[in-house]
Amino acid sequence: MRITFNGATHTVTGSQHLLEVNGKTIMLDCGLFQGKRKESFERNRSEFCTGKNIDCLILSHAHIDHSGRIPCLVRNGFTGDVFCTSATRDLCAVMLMDSASIQEKDVEFVNRRRQKQGQQPFEPLYTRADVARTMNQFVGLSYNRPHQLFPGIVLTLVDAGHMLGSAHVVLEIEEQDSGKKRRVVFSGDIGRPDVPIIRDPVPISAGADILIMESTYGNRVHPDFPESEKELERIVNETVSRGGSLLIPAFAVGRTQQLVYALHKLHSKRAITDLPIFIDSPLATRTTDVFRLHPEVFDDEIREFLLTDDDNNPFGFGRLQYTQSVEQSKALNSMKNPVVIISSGGMLEGGRILHHLRNRIEDPRNTILFTSWQAPNTLGRRLVENEKLVRIFGEEFQVRARVEVLTGFSGHADRDGLINFVRVMNKKPQQTFIVHGEDDASASLTDALRNELGLENIVIPDYMQSFDV
Repeated sequence: MRITFNGATHTVTGSQHLLEVNGKTIMLDCGLFQGKRKESFERNRSEFCTGKNIDCLILSHAHIDHSGRIPCLVRNGFTGDVFCTSATRDLCAVMLMDSASIQEKDVEFVNRRRQKQGQQPFEPLYTRADVARTMNQFVGLSYNRPHQLFPGIVLTLVDAGHMLGSAHVVLEIEEQDSGKKRRVVFSGDIGRPDVPIIRDPVPISAGADILIMESTYGNRVHPDFPESEKELERIVNETVSRGGSLLIPAFAVGRTQQLVYALHKLHSKRAITDLPIFIDSPLATRTTDVFRLHPEVFDDEIREFLLTDDDNNPFGFGRLQYTQSVEQSKALNSMKNPVVIISSGGMLEGGRILHHLRNRIEDPRNTILFTSWQAPNTLGRRLVENEKLVRIFGEEFQVRARVEVLTGFSGHADRDGLINFVRVMNKKPQQTFIVHGEDDASASLTDALRNELGLENIVIPDYMQSFDV
């Protein structure tokens, strides 16, 4: 058995791992690289976006850093099945089409400039037509129902509690040559317990022989979710007291719905000032509709809320408005009174949030609130690291708005949660690969697994590194 790591090594984006066994090649995730534009552009078009030699793909969840290159595989010859949960398939139908639209628009913009310079035009990584063809290859599976991929290889998806439809990947493999039986577990992104909306992550109590494990917050402990809701209450009220507006860059899937639900509860309790709240992201609007289609994954808190809330809708209430058109989005920038605007994209590398940021970043009354991890070399990362002069749409702006960070809304397990993911395994892995984390986080988690749980044979793989196991 050979495992090759083609992404999410020493970083948190571009998740993609190849498992070769019994004459078959199985891809685990196929995500877009995000971050420094030139590097991401080149990596996303690398040879590993070819798909002719891939027999099937298993997708842990719909986030673009895990799913965003699947249409590229199909465009370049992949004809196999994409296995995931039904909720992940429904989200990908929306998210990948949005990603393709962005690809097309970005290339169109770049090509106008290249044409003036007499350079060859670029092609988009994939198009909306590629996405439409790709969705025919998705196969939705239910949690905890084993499915034979090939002779001697059985797949089971287990609820990872990270976002709607997210899964741990469990592969029971009997190797043809040796007859050896081994369990390979790919954690995907591990969720947090006691976070509203979706159910808690399900432990892999049977354990693993080989573990591929994320480490996003391997060196950090999150505050409890109720503390973060209290902090959100403080930030809203302090911003309004200054006469300012609150801008929240948020990913359209997961984080936006969490924030809407938290604001809904605070508004119902009259804990925050009564002010307009806008979701300015067409993708967030469409993915919220997908959330409504999958109540089977909701946790008990949401079910109870639905029974007692007058609006009977965790993702909608009287002061909340979902914008649709560009004109509605532009109108938000002319509002003088305090508002809350939740808008894409989450790392400030594109999306409508940049227009709102440009209009409000130099006003000290306003607040910019980050609730997600920010990749290196992104505008979001620069603001989190307190840079005072930034460029937006090629113009320089002084950062006078207040910048706040809340990690308690994260859908990722923290250091303690990651360690506990392995602690509860009855059979500890003989070989562990640490991925999906920056160097400090991966190293900290590796030390903890060695020192606290006695794990041996832990490796932080390099980009494109292969291992025979």
